Amino acid sequence: MNLSGKVFIVTGAFGALGPAVTDCLISNGARPALLGRRSILAAEHPPAALCYPGVDVLRPGAVAKVAAQVFKDTGRIDGLLNLAGGFHWGQLEGSTLDSWDAMFRVNLLTAVASCQAVLPHLLRSKSGSIVNVGAMGAIKATSGMGAYAASKAGVLKLTEALADETKDQGIRVNAVLPSILDTPRNRAEMPDADFTRWVSPKAVAEVIAFLVSDAAGAISGAALPVAGRV
Repeated sequence: MNLSGKVFIVTGAFGALGPAVTDCLISNGARPALLGRRSILAAEHPPAALCYPGVDVLRPGAVAKVAAQVFKDTGRIDGLLNLAGGFHWGQLEGSTLDSWDAMFRVNLLTAVASCQAVLPHLLRSKSGSIVNVGAMGAIKATSGMGAYAASKAGVLKLTEALADETKDQGIRVNAVLPSILDTPRNRAEMPDADFTRWVSPKAVAEVIAFLVSDAAGAISGAALPVAGRV
């Protein structure tokens, strides 16, 4: 996967999946521009990456401002990777509308806002790729995952709609659907699980890198399961 010289904006870059995606992009020659709400030290990200901590994607104009700066600094934007998201377990009985709204904001509206901010740059160049991170729950929800799965299903439909919207503009839009990520936090919260069945962040990152590469030039509107053996 040759991504040499390409610049990708990455939202949610300081979360569980972000470091693996960052490393994968850099190892394939790309320069990631990392966005996230968390404040980090300069030593916490690779020198090859541009870094924009403390950015609330849902704050009006926040991503557009960063995208303009990235384009000013690099002269190009080749794509957007929407990693921003979150998880909350809760059954319908006893849940609140606020908890559902929170899942839709952090999982779906972050992707919508980021796509709206970066899309004008891709339309101007008539090229580029967007990858949204959904979840296997978007296809099959289980007890306690109603709000989360519904929000991730929204990400899937956003992907399909935007892929169709931009299909004649040289822009590709795809989604990856991970199962349970093998992270320290998930291991701590599910200590009795078989971790070998989960999917590693590195494996998800490699699929994302493939989707933004020229090797996936004929793929748009797809939702690729990255499920390990779950």
